[in-house]
Amino acid sequence: MIVRNLNDKEVLETSYIAHGGAIAQMILDSRTLKEIGFFAIARLEKGKTIEAHIDPMEEIYFIWYGEGDMTVDEETRHVGPGDAIWVPAGSRHSLTNSGQEPCVILVTASPV
Repeated sequence: MIVRNLNDKEVLETSYIAHGGAIAQMILDSRTLKEIGFFAIARLEKGKTIEAHIDPMEEIYFIWYGEGDMTVDEETRHVGPGDAIWVPAGSRHSLTNSGQEPCVILVTASPV
């Protein structure tokens, strides 16, 4: 069993700016996982955007806190707490925090 806390050194060492907008950290990644690409948390401040990008992996964005406008390919929807958004591999996607508070997102990805 492996247990990771957001305050663990292994998590804090992975902090980065995700696609120009969110501050993200890898909670679990290829250092430990075998079948799943990664499991991460990201914080997107008010008015910030995770810029449109394409990943080679299937992803799920889960909105833990806050709200925003998520675009996957040509479709845009308003999303909020409890929403899980499936992003097919190779789809162009972005998220803009359109709310008044930070948006906290959990993201998991799996190779195709």
